[in-house]
Amino acid sequence: MKQKDERRFVSLKIKWAAGTALGSLIIFCIVAMALFSAFTQNLFHQERQLLNQGMTNISTQLSTVDKPLTKKNVSHLIDPDRNRSNIISGEEYKRPVIKELSDGHLVINIYNPDGKNILSTGRYIKKPQFTTNRNIHIAAGPDHDVLVGQMPIYGQNNRQLIGYLQVENNLDAYMQSYHQLALVCILALCLVLIASGLLGYFLSLFLLRPLDGIHDTVKEISADPTKDVRVPTTNRNDELAELITMFNEMLDRMQRYIDQQSQFVSDVSHELRTPVAIIQGHLEMLQRWGKDDPKVLDDSIKATLIETRRMKNLVQEMLDLSRAEQVEINFRNQHTIVNDVVHQVYNNFKMLYPDFTFRLDDDLKEPIMVDIYRDHLEQVLVILCDNAVKYSTDDHKEIHIILSRGMNTVEIGIQDFGEGISPENVKRVFDRFYRVDKARSRKKGGNGLGLSIAKRLIEGYHGSITLESSVGAGSLFRIILPIIEDPETKK
Repeated sequence: MKQKDERRFVSLKIKWAAGTALGSLIIFCIVAMALFSAFTQNLFHQERQLLNQGMTNISTQLSTVDKPLTKKNVSHLIDPDRNRSNIISGEEYKRPVIKELSDGHLVINIYNPDGKNILSTGRYIKKPQFTTNRNIHIAAGPDHDVLVGQMPIYGQNNRQLIGYLQVENNLDAYMQSYHQLALVCILALCLVLIASGLLGYFLSLFLLRPLDGIHDTVKEISADPTKDVRVPTTNRNDELAELITMFNEMLDRMQRYIDQQSQFVSDVSHELRTPVAIIQGHLEMLQRWGKDDPKVLDDSIKATLIETRRMKNLVQEMLDLSRAEQVEINFRNQHTIVNDVVHQVYNNFKMLYPDFTFRLDDDLKEPIMVDIYRDHLEQVLVILCDNAVKYSTDDHKEIHIILSRGMNTVEIGIQDFGEGISPENVKRVFDRFYRVDKARSRKKGGNGLGLSIAKRLIEGYHGSITLESSVGAGSLFRIILPIIEDPETKK
């Protein structure tokens, strides 16, 4: 029992939408991360500049003192009008310059040369480290990282160490902007994901619409192989439109093969029916009474042999026709000098039919190589010459063979001046088992397969064969084959 395929079906439209969304997501993430990084780095640089500028402003004022910093001289420099009674009380100093800076999220601490804090605008986050070099670095804070700037202060005139300065930036404004920007990026990411997914889905509905037609057509043909349905064509000029055209052409070829196979079986059965019936009739007659009559026995044996030969020829031609349809697979890279084959066939027919006048017009100046198996080219020429001999009239037994060259092709013409063919029959002479006059063809020994074999052989080697004919004036068959300039290169 055939088990049903249990693999889960996922629509190509869903895959397309998911792929579009994923691709857009990746691109957006790359762009967003680059912009986010650039923007946050710029914000951080501004905060660092603010800290550095604040340190410069404060240190400039403090360096005007040429002796160690104290609460008194610090207060005097920052706010000369400050009431001295407040100095002794030990309260935090909120001087105009310091207040202006501290309002910008800066915490300022000033120390004397011994490391004692003499002024503070708030609780310091990082324990001071007294160094002889100016530095700004990141330190861990209670909620997030902070910027800390530390530097020694020297007297402006004597360049003596008079104290230390530590300024801290709590980065609250930076972190607020950072979180807001991150939120905007997340929201934008969600919108891009949804929008790209929807866009990809609806775009796939439009672009993959022809696939629905192919699917429906295949489904109908699977249900009924004899059904003549095709995929609806579109006006779009893209790969799917080309695929539809190729698919319909493939269906047309398959339909032709089915029709030809059906017609072939019908024609073969019809063609074999007559000789089989004749043989059976003679044998039954001999069985009943004819075997005792020498004349009847002799006639029956002759008739049986004739029909047996016809059946043998018919089977051979059927095999040749089957092989002719596979020459591109079985006889690849076969090369032949066309001049030699044409001259050989010409000489053979001159010898076989001395009562005919054969004329060869060879315009080729040098040997020409064509892409065809030698025996197949000879077989085609024999079929056409034999056909010309059979249908030539008794009063004009003349056959012309023409050999000429085009730009990249060689042309072989075989012309007779016999009975000719009417225009309505010219189109069908290459069909299997087709005979213009069946009684006449049977009398001449034809089965109606020769021209069909010739056509399929020539077309199998990418050539062409055509017929020009008129009743009473004869027929002209033209064979055109591509020339091979360098067969070694082609190999």
